[in-house]
Amino acid sequence: TGSSTACLVILDRQKRCLYTANLGDSGFLIVRDGKIIHRSDEQQHYFNTPFQLAIAPPEARDSILNDSPETAEGSTFNVEVGDIILTATDGLFDNMPDYMILQQLRQLKDSSYQSLKNTVKSIAKQAQQLAYDPNYMSPFAQHACENGLNVQGGKPDDITVLLSVVTESEE
Repeated sequence: TGSSTACLVILDRQKRCLYTANLGDSGFLIVRDGKIIHRSDEQQHYFNTPFQLAIAPPEARDSILNDSPETAEGSTFNVEVGDIILTATDGLFDNMPDYMILQQLRQLKDSSYQSLKNTVKSIAKQAQQLAYDPNYMSPFAQHACENGLNVQGGKPDDITVLLSVVTESEE
């Protein structure tokens, strides 16, 4: 068996419209002029148990959480040239608060492949370092404490980060 969260982001550059569907605790940010103008909501059954798609063997179907793709939260956003769209797994969001992500995004010089690559590598590297810091009060640890658990440190997990910049449409 296996399971996965899902975050789909489709940009229509001609209409300057972003279509999204998010299921679970992966997610996306839309950043304009250095500020987060939208952050996707996490979908969780309870703390640290995100909605997820799964294929369970018949004998385990009653004991494994399996959410339907229809439970994904779909949205449409108008975007502007220069908006930054960051899509990532919870390995990023559990280890880096928004202000740290925004600090990293300030390094983005332009929308060139090399600039995007350098920035996304820097973000993922910082998240990975924080994930293994036992003394760091990560966003995950803060949420755990809010849920009555005594937790400190980062949260080792897979970390996937995608970065896009809205540019002029090519006719």
